[in-house]
Amino acid sequence: MFSSFAVSASGMAAQRIRINTIASNLANVNTTRGAGGQPYRRRDVVFSADPVFSNLSGSGISGTGPGDGVIPVKVIGIIEDSRPFKRVYEPGHPDADSDGYLLLPNVNPLEEMVNMMSAMRAYEANVAALKSEKEMKQKALDIAR
Repeated sequence: MFSSFAVSASGMAAQRIRINTIASNLANVNTTRGAGGQPYRRRDVVFSADPVFSNLSGSGISGTGPGDGVIPVKVIGIIEDSRPFKRVYEPGHPDADSDGYLLLPNVNPLEEMVNMMSAMRAYEANVAALKSEKEMKQKALDIAR
């Protein structure tokens, strides 16, 4: 009965992690020296379908009971982007190499803003689905009275 709530909740949790990761990328767009002396490397969230999960009553849903086919999302990790760093000529910068070139993070602010908007829309869609499901269940209870 509550498996749809779990699906929406897992989607909202996953998108919250994605939004936090994007915010971290944007906050470090100009970080030229991070861990290991290298510039900040852009991070991205990896999602996966979770075919087996427990609903609120504690029974597992694995294709043998109510809620068959309902698969929530889960975050399986945060990976670093392997694209190369940006290289700009700034001989006066303290982090510039001997040739005067500075390595900047591989973060594209425009791409991050598009990703942020996408994540926020996905979060809002999960909220709308949760509200709709709540209203349907409330109406079903009202009918039973």
